[in-house]
Amino acid sequence: MHATTPFVIGSDVYCADEVCGRLSRVVIDPVARELTHLVVEPSHDADDARLVPVDLIDEGADGIRLRCDMTVFEGLEPAQTTEFLPAAADELGYAADQSLWLPYFPLGGAGGAMGPAGGGLFPSAALGEPRTVTSERVPPGEIQVRRGQPVHATDGEIGKVQGLVVDPADHQVTHVLLSEGHLWGKKQVALPIRDVTDVHQGVHLDLSKDEIRDLPPVDLAEFA
Repeated sequence: MHATTPFVIGSDVYCADEVCGRLSRVVIDPVARELTHLVVEPSHDADDARLVPVDLIDEGADGIRLRCDMTVFEGLEPAQTTEFLPAAADELGYAADQSLWLPYFPLGGAGGAMGPAGGGLFPSAALGEPRTVTSERVPPGEIQVRRGQPVHATDGEIGKVQGLVVDPADHQVTHVLLSEGHLWGKKQVALPIRDVTDVHQGVHLDLSKDEIRDLPPVDLAEFA
Protein backbone atom coordinates (compact mmCIF):
# COMPACT_ATOMS: atom_id res chain seq x y z
CA MET A 1 0.00 0.00 0.00
CA HIS A 2 1.31 3.42 -0.89
CA ALA A 3 1.74 5.96 1.87
CA THR A 4 -0.55 8.97 1.60
CA THR A 5 0.53 12.60 1.61
CA PRO A 6 -1.21 15.41 3.54
CA PHE A 7 -1.50 18.79 1.86
CA VAL A 8 -2.28 21.18 4.69
CA ILE A 9 -3.26 24.53 3.25
CA GLY A 10 -0.97 27.24 4.58
CA SER A 11 2.11 24.98 4.69
CA ASP A 12 5.47 26.06 3.27
CA VAL A 13 6.35 24.77 -0.20
CA TYR A 14 10.00 24.18 -1.14
CA CYS A 15 11.81 24.48 -4.48
CA ALA A 16 15.15 22.69 -4.29
CA ASP A 17 16.53 23.82 -0.91
CA GLU A 18 14.58 27.03 -0.42
CA VAL A 19 11.03 28.03 0.39
CA CYS A 20 9.30 29.25 -2.75
CA GLY A 21 6.00 30.11 -1.09
CA ARG A 22 3.07 28.69 0.81
CA LEU A 23 0.23 26.42 -0.24
CA SER A 24 -2.71 28.75 -0.83
CA ARG A 25 -5.28 26.30 -2.22
CA VAL A 26 -5.53 23.04 -4.11
CA VAL A 27 -7.21 22.25 -7.43
CA ILE A 28 -8.98 18.96 -7.98
CA ASP A 29 -10.88 17.13 -10.69
CA PRO A 30 -14.29 16.70 -9.00
CA VAL A 31 -15.28 13.76 -11.21
CA ALA A 32 -12.10 11.70 -10.89
CA ARG A 33 -11.51 13.06 -7.36
CA GLU A 34 -7.87 13.62 -8.21
CA LEU A 35 -5.51 16.37 -7.17
CA THR A 36 -4.35 18.18 -10.32
CA HIS A 37 -2.59 21.37 -9.18
CA LEU A 38 -1.28 23.21 -6.15
CA VAL A 39 -1.61 26.98 -5.94
CA VAL A 40 1.55 28.36 -4.34
CA GLU A 41 1.88 31.99 -3.27
CA PRO A 42 5.43 33.40 -3.10
CA SER A 43 6.15 34.96 0.27
CA HIS A 44 7.20 38.24 -1.33
CA ASP A 45 4.06 38.68 -3.45
CA ALA A 46 0.79 36.84 -2.81
CA ASP A 47 -0.59 38.24 -6.07
CA ASP A 48 2.07 36.34 -8.02
CA ALA A 49 0.74 32.86 -7.16
CA ARG A 50 1.54 29.98 -9.53
CA LEU A 51 -0.39 26.91 -10.68
CA VAL A 52 1.87 23.94 -9.94
CA PRO A 53 1.01 20.67 -11.76
CA VAL A 54 1.06 17.56 -9.57
CA ASP A 55 3.80 16.12 -11.77
CA LEU A 56 6.23 18.59 -10.19
CA ILE A 57 5.57 17.39 -6.64
CA ASP A 58 8.38 15.35 -5.13
CA GLU A 59 6.30 12.60 -3.54
CA GLY A 60 9.21 11.07 -1.66
CA ALA A 61 10.31 14.24 0.13
CA ASP A 62 9.41 15.42 3.60
CA GLY A 63 6.84 18.20 3.55
CA ILE A 64 5.71 19.73 0.27
CA ARG A 65 8.67 19.92 -2.10
CA LEU A 66 8.74 20.59 -5.85
CA ARG A 67 11.12 18.99 -8.34
CA CYS A 68 12.23 22.33 -9.76
CA ASP A 69 14.19 25.42 -8.86
CA MET A 70 12.94 28.97 -8.37
CA THR A 71 13.53 29.88 -12.01
CA VAL A 72 11.24 27.09 -13.22
CA PHE A 73 8.68 27.87 -10.50
CA GLU A 74 8.52 31.53 -11.48
CA GLY A 75 7.92 30.49 -15.10
CA LEU A 76 4.84 28.40 -14.26
CA GLU A 77 1.36 29.53 -15.27
CA PRO A 78 -0.01 32.35 -13.08
CA ALA A 79 -2.84 31.34 -10.76
CA GLN A 80 -4.68 34.60 -11.28
CA THR A 81 -5.04 37.33 -13.86
CA THR A 82 -5.66 41.05 -13.60
CA GLU A 83 -7.66 42.91 -16.24
CA PHE A 84 -8.26 46.61 -16.67
CA LEU A 85 -11.90 47.61 -16.77
CA PRO A 86 -13.50 49.89 -19.35
CA ALA A 87 -13.72 53.48 -18.20
CA ALA A 88 -17.17 54.92 -17.58
CA ALA A 89 -18.82 56.58 -20.57
CA ASP A 90 -17.83 60.23 -21.06
CA GLU A 91 -15.41 60.09 -18.12
CA LEU A 92 -12.49 60.74 -20.45
CA GLY A 93 -14.51 62.01 -23.38
CA TYR A 94 -14.91 58.56 -24.96
CA ALA A 95 -17.60 55.89 -24.95
CA ALA A 96 -17.18 53.06 -22.43
CA ASP A 97 -16.02 50.61 -25.11
CA GLN A 98 -13.47 53.02 -26.55
CA SER A 99 -11.15 53.37 -23.57
CA LEU A 100 -9.53 51.38 -20.77
CA TRP A 101 -8.15 52.44 -17.41
CA LEU A 102 -4.42 51.79 -17.65
CA PRO A 103 -2.03 51.59 -14.70
CA TYR A 104 -1.39 55.11 -13.43
CA PHE A 105 1.79 56.15 -11.71
CA PRO A 106 2.17 59.70 -10.33
CA LEU A 107 4.87 61.70 -12.07
CA GLY A 108 5.33 64.24 -9.35
CA GLY A 109 6.85 62.06 -6.63
CA ALA A 110 5.28 62.51 -3.24
CA GLY A 111 3.14 65.33 -4.59
CA GLY A 112 0.93 62.90 -6.51
CA ALA A 113 -0.28 63.44 -10.07
CA MET A 114 1.18 66.38 -11.95
CA GLY A 115 -1.84 68.51 -12.67
CA PRO A 116 -2.36 72.23 -12.85
CA ALA A 117 -1.28 72.59 -9.25
CA GLY A 118 1.75 70.35 -9.74
CA GLY A 119 2.85 71.53 -13.16
CA GLY A 120 2.13 68.21 -14.89
CA LEU A 121 -0.10 66.43 -17.37
CA PHE A 122 -3.38 65.43 -15.68
CA PRO A 123 -5.07 66.40 -12.45
CA SER A 124 -5.41 63.35 -10.18
CA ALA A 125 -9.14 63.95 -9.77
CA ALA A 126 -9.62 63.53 -13.52
CA LEU A 127 -7.73 60.26 -13.72
CA GLY A 128 -8.90 58.73 -10.48
CA GLU A 129 -7.66 55.31 -9.39
CA PRO A 130 -6.85 52.49 -11.84
CA ARG A 131 -9.83 50.19 -12.23
CA THR A 132 -8.93 46.52 -12.28
CA VAL A 133 -10.49 43.13 -11.59
CA THR A 134 -8.47 40.11 -10.48
CA SER A 135 -9.70 36.59 -11.23
CA GLU A 136 -8.37 33.27 -9.98
CA ARG A 137 -7.51 30.85 -12.79
CA VAL A 138 -8.77 27.28 -12.58
CA PRO A 139 -8.31 24.74 -15.41
CA PRO A 140 -11.58 23.92 -17.23
CA GLY A 141 -13.69 21.28 -15.52
CA GLU A 142 -11.76 21.55 -12.25
CA ILE A 143 -12.47 23.32 -8.96
CA GLN A 144 -10.34 24.69 -6.17
CA VAL A 145 -10.52 23.92 -2.47
CA ARG A 146 -9.19 26.45 -0.01
CA ARG A 147 -8.61 26.54 3.73
CA GLY A 148 -11.65 27.73 5.64
CA GLN A 149 -14.31 26.54 3.21
CA PRO A 150 -17.33 25.16 5.09
CA VAL A 151 -17.82 21.44 5.62
CA HIS A 152 -21.48 20.40 5.66
CA ALA A 153 -22.90 17.31 7.33
CA THR A 154 -26.38 16.11 6.40
CA ASP A 155 -27.77 18.15 9.30
CA GLY A 156 -25.73 21.36 9.03
CA GLU A 157 -22.28 22.91 8.91
CA ILE A 158 -19.69 21.28 11.15
CA GLY A 159 -16.41 23.07 10.51
CA LYS A 160 -13.87 24.25 7.97
CA VAL A 161 -11.55 22.62 5.46
CA GLN A 162 -7.91 22.36 6.53
CA GLY A 163 -6.53 20.43 3.58
CA LEU A 164 -6.52 17.14 1.70
CA VAL A 165 -4.80 13.77 1.96
CA VAL A 166 -3.67 12.33 -1.38
CA ASP A 167 -2.35 8.97 -2.56
CA PRO A 168 0.88 9.90 -4.40
CA ALA A 169 0.66 6.82 -6.62
CA ASP A 170 -2.30 8.14 -8.61
CA HIS A 171 -3.05 11.55 -6.99
CA GLN A 172 -6.41 10.29 -5.78
CA VAL A 173 -7.82 12.29 -2.86
CA THR A 174 -8.36 9.87 0.05
CA HIS A 175 -9.48 12.20 2.86
CA VAL A 176 -10.58 15.77 3.52
CA LEU A 177 -9.03 17.28 6.65
CA LEU A 178 -11.44 19.06 8.97
CA SER A 179 -9.86 22.01 10.74
CA GLU A 180 -9.34 22.18 14.49
CA GLY A 181 -11.78 24.08 16.62
CA HIS A 182 -15.02 22.72 15.20
CA LEU A 183 -18.07 21.92 17.30
CA TRP A 184 -16.40 19.27 19.46
CA GLY A 185 -13.22 20.97 20.45
CA LYS A 186 -9.74 21.03 19.08
CA LYS A 187 -9.25 17.71 17.32
CA GLN A 188 -8.31 17.03 13.73
CA VAL A 189 -10.61 14.75 11.75
CA ALA A 190 -9.89 13.03 8.42
CA LEU A 191 -13.11 12.55 6.47
CA PRO A 192 -12.95 9.64 3.96
CA ILE A 193 -13.50 10.81 0.40
CA ARG A 194 -16.14 8.10 -0.06
CA ASP A 195 -18.36 10.10 2.29
CA VAL A 196 -18.03 13.31 0.24
CA THR A 197 -21.02 13.92 -2.02
CA ASP A 198 -20.10 17.32 -3.46
CA VAL A 199 -17.25 19.85 -3.35
CA HIS A 200 -18.98 22.84 -4.89
CA GLN A 201 -19.66 25.73 -2.49
CA GLY A 202 -17.88 23.89 0.30
CA VAL A 203 -17.54 20.19 1.09
CA HIS A 204 -20.78 18.23 1.50
CA LEU A 205 -20.93 14.85 3.26
CA ASP A 206 -23.42 12.04 3.59
CA LEU A 207 -22.55 11.80 7.31
CA SER A 208 -24.45 13.37 10.18
CA LYS A 209 -22.83 15.48 12.89
CA ASP A 210 -23.15 12.58 15.33
CA GLU A 211 -21.40 10.21 12.92
CA ILE A 212 -18.55 12.69 12.46
CA ARG A 213 -18.35 13.20 16.22
CA ASP A 214 -17.62 9.47 16.56
CA LEU A 215 -14.67 9.56 14.16
CA PRO A 216 -11.33 9.27 15.99
CA PRO A 217 -8.96 12.24 16.02
CA VAL A 218 -6.00 11.94 13.69
CA ASP A 219 -2.36 12.92 13.71
CA LEU A 220 -1.15 14.13 10.31
CA ALA A 221 1.99 12.07 10.82
CA GLU A 222 -0.20 8.99 10.29
CA PHE A 223 -0.51 9.97 6.62
CA ALA A 224 3.18 10.57 5.98
